[in-house]
Order: sequence, then structure tokens, then C-alpha cells
Amino acid sequence: MNIGIIGAGFVGRAIAKLAIGQGHRVMLSNSRGPQTLFSLRAMIGCETGTAEDAARFGDIVVIAVPLSALGSLPVAYLKGKWIFDAVNYYPERDGKVAALEGRQTTTSELLASYLPEAKIIKAFNAIPMTDLESDGLPAGALDRRALPLAGDEEEGKRLAASLYDAFGFDTVDAGPLSEGWRFERGMPAYCVPLTKEALQVALMAAKRDE
Repeated sequence: MNIGIIGAGFVGRAIAKLAIGQGHRVMLSNSRGPQTLFSLRAMIGCETGTAEDAARFGDIVVIAVPLSALGSLPVAYLKGKWIFDAVNYYPERDGKVAALEGRQTTTSELLASYLPEAKIIKAFNAIPMTDLESDGLPAGALDRRALPLAGDEEEGKRLAASLYDAFGFDTVDAGPLSEGWRFERGMPAYCVPLTKEALQVALMAAKRDE
């Protein structure tokens, strides 16, 4: 697949490296322009471009920017695209968002409000990127770590699960996009190494009012 990544920080670079290792073509982008990513072409083996370039390039587009940057996404180029949403909400970085503070929406539903014609899957947000690069195990390993996802499109969830598996992780489907809160920051499943069975328990233990 062609994978476009908007955001070239820890998240974008880790996913790029793993995806390239599995034979995918990857284009990284950031808000400062491709000239600032010059060294990554040689280090990772990716292509680089603008956010618009990455959106056009990707069969899948990973959004890995701060939540406060959602308003700068190239909306027109993301129409109809599979979007893997790795965005997390940190009030100290992003500023307080009333709808999130009041549990009236989720980070992915907020992203969907910016990208109403995209197909969004919440994925890759609930694991530190150092763990994503180091913790993968072969399918069937007894202590294989599992990662959650959520979305309204079964095909998109299958695509995300196939990448999880290729990177060495099992998948737990948390349900529709509106259930993505179950593995947002501060929830029992957020960035905790858990097997598939333990992750299922952690997702069910999440309480939205806490």
C-alpha cells in the first residue's frame, strides 16, 4: 500500500519505519515543508512532501499531529480517504477543548467534524512509539501485545488490523468510532502493555465520567 503520514514526529516516524519494513511505500510530511525532512529520506527510506502531497499519495493517510493542528489539515485532499487517527488530547499542549473536557465527544469524532467526507479509524494512539518499534511478536505468541481500534467502517478496521498484525500485535475492536474514548488518554487501556484478553477487560472497565 501507499501510506501517507501527516505529522513527522515520533508517531509518524515510527509508523513509517515499520511500514517500510513490511514493503509499503510511505510519504512523510509536516507543517514546515519537505525540506525539513531531508535527512529522513536516507534514514528511513521514505518519500517526503507537503501535507497535501501525503494526502494525495496515500491509499491510507495516518494523522499524527497535535489535536490543536486539526484545523490545518488539507481537507479537500482527504475526501474519501481511509484515515488512521493517531491523535491524542493533551490539554497542557492543545489547550482545553470544552467538548472533550465535558465528555461530549471523542478525539476521533472531533477529527471527523473537520473531515466529514473521510473514513476514520482510531488506531495507533494507545501505545508509546518506542514500544511500537520494540514490542511486536509473531502471531500466536502467548504474551503478544494487543492494540485497540475503533471505527464505523469494517473494511477500514480490517486494514488497520492488518498493519497491527504485520507490526507484531493482536487487535481488539472496541466498536464504532464513538467508542474510541475507551482507549483515549487516562483510560485503563491507554499505553499499557496488555494481551488481547487483558485489553478486552481494560476497554470494558473504562468509565467515561472519570
